[in-house]
Amino acid sequence: MGLSLLSPLPLLHSFSPTKSTASRIIATPSRLRLCTIKATSEKGSEEDPSFNPFGFVTDNPSSRSAIQLPESPAEDGNVGQILYRTEDKGREFGSTIKSGKLRWFVRETGSKESRRGTVVFLHGAPTQSFSYRTVMSEMSEAGFHCYAPDWIGFGFSDKPQPGYGFNYTGLLICNMESSRHGSLLPLISFKKYLSEKEYHEAFDKLLDVLEIKSPFFLVVQGFLVGSYGLTWALKNPSKVEKIAILNTPLTVSSPVPGLFKQLRIPLFGEFTCQNAILAERFIEGGSPYVLKNEKADVYRLPYLSSGGPGFALLETAKKINFGDTLGQIANGFSSGSWDKPTLLAWGIADKYLSQSIAEEFEKLNPQHVKLRLIEGAGHLPQEDWPEKVVAALRSFF
Repeated sequence: MGLSLLSPLPLLHSFSPTKSTASRIIATPSRLRLCTIKATSEKGSEEDPSFNPFGFVTDNPSSRSAIQLPESPAEDGNVGQILYRTEDKGREFGSTIKSGKLRWFVRETGSKESRRGTVVFLHGAPTQSFSYRTVMSEMSEAGFHCYAPDWIGFGFSDKPQPGYGFNYTGLLICNMESSRHGSLLPLISFKKYLSEKEYHEAFDKLLDVLEIKSPFFLVVQGFLVGSYGLTWALKNPSKVEKIAILNTPLTVSSPVPGLFKQLRIPLFGEFTCQNAILAERFIEGGSPYVLKNEKADVYRLPYLSSGGPGFALLETAKKINFGDTLGQIANGFSSGSWDKPTLLAWGIADKYLSQSIAEEFEKLNPQHVKLRLIEGAGHLPQEDWPEKVVAALRSFF
C-alpha cells in the first residue's frame, strides 16, 4: 500500500529497527501527535522494514506521548501553525535586553528595592533559563531580586552564526614567555579558548546593562555554559557575595555525557545538533522523572524554530576543553584560592554527575564549601524539586 510520510520536525534522525510501521506526524493546537500505521503486503502479511525513521520516539517518554496523529489531519495544520500557537510559551517573567550587538532574553522577578539582595541564575547546556522559573518566583516572594538570562546561543536569546557578532570559537591564545635565548615561545600548557573569553565578556556587558550592583548572589548549574559561569566567578570574586552550585561538573573526574561526545564527532555532530527533541531528551536522561508535555514544548521550541540553537550548541561543545576547564574549576575553588561561602545543592538522582563528584569537590575546600543533598532530584534540581532548591537557597543566602 502507498503511504505518505509527513514530518514537520527538522532533521529528526535517530533510527531504530522496529516492526513494519510507517509514521505520520502533524501539529495540533497543544501538542504534536504521532500515529503508527501498520503496513501490510497485498497478501495481508506484515513485512519488517530495515528501519523506522521515528523509532527515536520510543526512547523518549515525553515525546512518546506528545506525538500522535489525529483522526482528521486537516483539523490540525502544519508545523508553522504549531510554532505560532506556542511561540509565547515559556517566557514567564522575561523580556529581551539589548547588550552591545546581542539581544539577551532575561527573566526578572522581584525589584531593585528587594531587601535581601540580588540573585543571578545561570543555566547549563542544552537547556535555558526556563528551568529556574519556579525558583525565581518563590525567591522573589522571599524578598530577593532575581535575574536569569538565556546564554547567547540558547533559549530565546540571540543565536548568531559564527563570525556574526559571536564566534563560539576555539582559537588558541598562547601565553608568551622569554626563553633563555631571548626569543618568545608559546606555552601551550597555558592555553585558553576564546569561547570562554567571549562568554565572560558578553556576561560582563549584560551585568552592566542590567545595572546589577556587586557583590551579588550567583547560582550556577549544568554543563558547558554552566562551567563558564564558574570560571567567570573565579575571575571576578569581588563581584560575588556567595555562590550556590547545582549539579555542575566540578572536577577532572566528572564524566562527559554522551550527547557532548557525539557533538564533537565530525558530521555526526552536525546531524545530532539538529534533533528537535535534543534538550528534553537530555533533561529526562539525567532525571528520574518525565517532563510534562507543556514543559517539553518550551525546551523543544527553540530547536523547532530554527537551526541556530543547534549549531550554537555544536560550536560550544566542539570548542570547550573539558579537562582544562574542569581543572581550572577544581583548583580555583580549592582551599587557599577561594574564600567565598559556597553551597553545593546536589540532586542525588543525577544520572550524569554522581554524588561522589560533589563530595570530592567539598573536600577540596571544606571550610568554605558545604554540601546539601536534595533527595529525589536529578541533574536539574530546579526543574525536578524547585521547592527544595528554594529552601536550600533561602537558608544559605
